Amino acid sequence: MIGAATACVRGRAAVVPPHVSFVDQIAARWLEQAGHDPQACGDGVILLPSRRAARALTEAFVRQVDGRPILLPRIAPIAALDEASLALSGCNALELPPAVDPVRRLATLTLLVMQAGKAFGDVQGVDQAWPLARALADLMDEAEWAECDLCERLPHAADGDFAQHWHQTLEFLSIVTSVWPAWLAEQGVMNPVARQTALLHAQAARWMETPPPSGYPIWAAGFSDAVPSTIAMLRAVMSLPDGLLVLPGVDMGCDDDVWQRLPPDHPQAGTARMLAELGIERACMEQWDTLGDGGVASSPVSRASLLARALLPAHALDRWRAPDAPVAADGLSVLRSADQQEEAAAIAMVLRQVLEQPGRRAALVTPDRALAGRVATELVRWGVIADDSAGESLLTVPQTAFLRLIVQAVDGGLSPVALLSVIKHPLAACGLSPGNCRASARQLERLVLRGPAPPPGIAGLRSALARAADDPHGALADAPDAPEEINAFLDRLETAFGPLLALPGSTLVPVSVLLAALVETAQALATTDMADGAERLWAGEEGNALGQHMSAMLAWCDVLPDARIGALNGLLASSLAGMTVQGRRAVRGREGMAVHPRVFIWGLLEARLQTADTIVLGGLVETVWPPATDPGPWMSRPMRTRVGLPSPEWAIGQAAHDFVSCACAAPNVVLSLAARRQGAPTVPARWLVRLDAYLAGHGHGLPAHPALRWLDSLDRPQGAAVPVAPPRPRPAVGLRPRSLSVTEIETWMRDPYAIYARRILRLRPLADLEELADAADYGQIVHAALDRWFRAHPSDWPHDGAARMRDVFADVLRAADLRPALAAWWAPRLERIAAWCAQAEEARRATGGPRTVLTELGGTIRLEDLPAGPFTLRGRADRIDLHGDGGLSLFDYKTGTLPTRRSVMEGWQSQLVLEAAMIESGGFPPPVAGRVAELVYWRLTGGHVPAQVLDVARRGELTTLISECKDGLFALVRAYDNPDQPYLSHPFPGEEPRFADYAHLARVAEWSAAREENGG
Repeated sequence: MIGAATACVRGRAAVVPPHVSFVDQIAARWLEQAGHDPQACGDGVILLPSRRAARALTEAFVRQVDGRPILLPRIAPIAALDEASLALSGCNALELPPAVDPVRRLATLTLLVMQAGKAFGDVQGVDQAWPLARALADLMDEAEWAECDLCERLPHAADGDFAQHWHQTLEFLSIVTSVWPAWLAEQGVMNPVARQTALLHAQAARWMETPPPSGYPIWAAGFSDAVPSTIAMLRAVMSLPDGLLVLPGVDMGCDDDVWQRLPPDHPQAGTARMLAELGIERACMEQWDTLGDGGVASSPVSRASLLARALLPAHALDRWRAPDAPVAADGLSVLRSADQQEEAAAIAMVLRQVLEQPGRRAALVTPDRALAGRVATELVRWGVIADDSAGESLLTVPQTAFLRLIVQAVDGGLSPVALLSVIKHPLAACGLSPGNCRASARQLERLVLRGPAPPPGIAGLRSALARAADDPHGALADAPDAPEEINAFLDRLETAFGPLLALPGSTLVPVSVLLAALVETAQALATTDMADGAERLWAGEEGNALGQHMSAMLAWCDVLPDARIGALNGLLASSLAGMTVQGRRAVRGREGMAVHPRVFIWGLLEARLQTADTIVLGGLVETVWPPATDPGPWMSRPMRTRVGLPSPEWAIGQAAHDFVSCACAAPNVVLSLAARRQGAPTVPARWLVRLDAYLAGHGHGLPAHPALRWLDSLDRPQGAAVPVAPPRPRPAVGLRPRSLSVTEIETWMRDPYAIYARRILRLRPLADLEELADAADYGQIVHAALDRWFRAHPSDWPHDGAARMRDVFADVLRAADLRPALAAWWAPRLERIAAWCAQAEEARRATGGPRTVLTELGGTIRLEDLPAGPFTLRGRADRIDLHGDGGLSLFDYKTGTLPTRRSVMEGWQSQLVLEAAMIESGGFPPPVAGRVAELVYWRLTGGHVPAQVLDVARRGELTTLISECKDGLFALVRAYDNPDQPYLSHPFPGEEPRFADYAHLARVAEWSAAREENGG
């Protein structure tokens, strides 16, 4: 509840109504009281809440004098005091200790948090303790702004019926009440906020005791709420002979009984409290509502009344039914988007549309930095760079990302993904030009980093490179020459990463040593053949701000306990959280673009007292605008009340005041919200819900802005959308392959385009980075184990064959050197496969089984009398059994899906049949010769059912099957010897390959969806 004011104090107070541009009115009145004398206008001071407001007022003066020369008064934020003049005037400003450096304060608090955590049995690293230290600093700042003595009140905050954990929390907060004050006194420094409030009180006391001479005006303007030290300043201003307080948007029409009982979350609650503290009655305030010559209202006069009526507190809602209730929503519209991306794109279109009108200005106001970033990106589509006054988070600038990526790479043992993230970063050069560095990085990626991850460290990269060089079929054999010889590039990486790699990764190291090594490594990596790394890394506004922060960290983090390298990533993120930088970093690829002078993105603080022709209020959902009412981690709501800290609802009230002020700051205002945020449904802001309900009760509503319709048609093609046609490449016959393997024949039938891409275009799919062992590796282990066994026992069977076969499988698994977890998962499966194979083989031999078993045997046949010349078919049989009667059995091992008998008989899975045709055509070396009597698939999974057997065909139907398969192969080759035959992609729906490496290249997803829609 807001207490009633007693009487008007000495001095003047004025109010500027919402429909009048505040800063323009201040500038016009100042010029008027100075008699429009260009020299007299420079006498005096105007105090404002923020630097952005001071800049806006300066621009308003320029508009008022139409560019004519004039001396401006001192326009300053209330916190920017002239400390030297205070000292010279006899105030005790110079007796105040200096403010503690912010990084030094957080580093010391981090140490205290860690020491307190050990006492409570909660051991934390520096990266975890730093955010808690920041939360403690925020608590002290909040208490010092409220001038609440935590040392006196905090120990008794949980007296009475409070949960035990609150008492433990207060015990932990003894850091604030006893340890920290003692440290400040010992070091001879003050908390920054404590010093600021002391200076404000000193300035107020100076003006009260020694006011400026008459004729020297001092105005305080633009305040909607105030902390005690600001109240003291405002009271001092009003006590001066020429002092004046000018407030924006005070609701002069609110009934006194409602005004006295405004809840803290009401838009006028902060103003009402401030006026009560100053002892000002609204009736005593002057109303500056004249627009002056040529002045234009910033919004319709009725809009403030509409919002004031709609947002009345709950106890006054009966006034909604008043006969004179305002319902005009002229210039207001609503934009209800489906999600955050649609909201950003629609807002960008609204802002872009304003630019079609010469001289018009547009602004987005939102506390949601993610939305602001999305809108800024969308505006680039039209070549517009918005003036984002909130700046850029120092966490997101490229230099910070570079430092954090370096830490992650070293902590991860230079794993492929982490290493490539560093050496492909725009700042990376390693002593080369950035282009050559990236080219060498791509070469290293192809040779070493694709596929299974190499062992950790530089040594692991070198060993992987050596294996690639020894592999005649590896990437090194057909890789192009790199700008930097790859071993020399590894030498550069080893030198650049040396400072961090030299530190023991598993032991604790002083934080200052870690930071120094990180800076040295980053500068070495950023060095080019033309520029020093330090110049590149710390250049520009962003680099300079980060460099200053790193210098402070190096200077003050020596107090922190030792940490591991991995803690640096979290420490950097924690220490940079909330820090912003005002930069002009160009959008990538648009280096020549300048910031647009008529498009702005403002946060809530920056938007205060600003105006534009069109304003979009973005992110109007609960927990964003207004923010969540969080009492903080240290105290409950009752405890905050007992200590004397402001209620969290006061923040809601200030956000509500910002909403109303911004909604009245432009002729056209768009209220924007998204139905979903980060995938979850949102709740519209309470003010928007109130406004909708109020208007609906009077038979009205907010019109929908047409931006969503614009957005819907923006990317829609002219006329009907025509999907891309399937590819139909027809290479010259001389380029078409004349030799394929039996497995490629199946691909040729199911997906000819894959043969075209692989064998004619010579495109090879890259292995994944840090590729994990998969089903293919499992199959290789099974094949290798069975090959080793049958090579050792082609015709005999030992008496302990089952046990020895299990040992062979175990040996092959060990040689594969898999991750321990994967090896433990596969071991019992392989053991079951070995047991089943042993049992099956013993049963075959007991019933007149094979005389000899041959495995992994390769062969070829040459097809003649073809239009384009001979064609060679190659194959490798998993297993061939030679029987005593001259017959042969042909086996294929599968660890994946077992083919169906139908697909084999119809020729879709023809591998075994083609191998049988090769055998009967003499394509395999002796002793393989004769007729194939049996085609068998073994599916070996090692699961609950360890194996399955598919006996495709016996001799009776096998002759016909082999003959038809061979004729089909001749027909297939003849078809593609015709230059008009295209290599189609997935020509037979339902018979596509399971794994299609080139489907993205053929754009299968696009044209196959159109084929399905058309019933094809």
